[in-house]
Amino acid sequence: MQTPVARATLIGLIAILLWSTSVGLFRSIAEHFGAVGGPALIYTLSACCLWLAQGRPRLEGLPLRYMLVGGGLFVAYEMCLALSIGFAHNRSQSLELGMINYLWPSLTVLFALWLNNQRSTWLIWPGLLLAIGGVAQVMKGNGDWSPVMMWRNILDNPLAYSLAFAAAITWALYCNLTRRWSNGKSGVTLFFCATALALWVHYALSSEGPIAFTLSGTLQLCFMGLSTAVAYSAWNHGISHGNMTLLATASYFTPVSSALLASLWLGLTPGISFWQGVAMVVAGSLLCWLATRR
Repeated sequence: MQTPVARATLIGLIAILLWSTSVGLFRSIAEHFGAVGGPALIYTLSACCLWLAQGRPRLEGLPLRYMLVGGGLFVAYEMCLALSIGFAHNRSQSLELGMINYLWPSLTVLFALWLNNQRSTWLIWPGLLLAIGGVAQVMKGNGDWSPVMMWRNILDNPLAYSLAFAAAITWALYCNLTRRWSNGKSGVTLFFCATALALWVHYALSSEGPIAFTLSGTLQLCFMGLSTAVAYSAWNHGISHGNMTLLATASYFTPVSSALLASLWLGLTPGISFWQGVAMVVAGSLLCWLATRR
């Protein structure tokens, strides 16, 4: 018989499975509807799905700090991740940006040391360095690595890379502060509505042209909107009521499944350096988890 904690943990694992499809679909939908219009449509549809499933967003009962700070971090993360992939110069670069986002499991453990009084051993530091090294390996491509070359890659598209790094940091903060401040409450529907509104404001102020719907783009949009709503609702429930350490550990393997599915969906064939970098990110994240396991 499942305990409430085990059940909540299983629900959180569903989110990780659905998230593995996000990088490839974010890019594909951005190509159909625009770098800003695509994410705006995704989160509008997700907000509608959550509204229908859970009722209208309610402010009553939500802790003020969680609603304001947690909600702000949630909106910032969603915008940073979606826009970074949409602003990528090509599909290969969008794959790199998606992998930068997966620094967040290691950062979640690191921030937990101060935000949630998590105990750890010295392994957390080599784990963090290994994860960062993995991102550097992904970014270097098939050429020889050097700090100058990596810096040139960033300068090739500084906005997109900055947004990807910001996404990793803000989601790690959100995970820790939700655990600390939410009191088991969920503001996901409200946060999705706020994200959709922020993206539409950005779209109105941008120079993107009118949105044109196609059958292929619409089908992808419907799947992404529904799966995103389910994933974040499941994750919020999992980290609030389940085994956060186990969920973080399982999420460490998301870069592998995400890179594989994105490569297949976008028709890419990453080189050996890319997969080495992905493996380093996963290994570094696991070391961080081992550093905090009691």
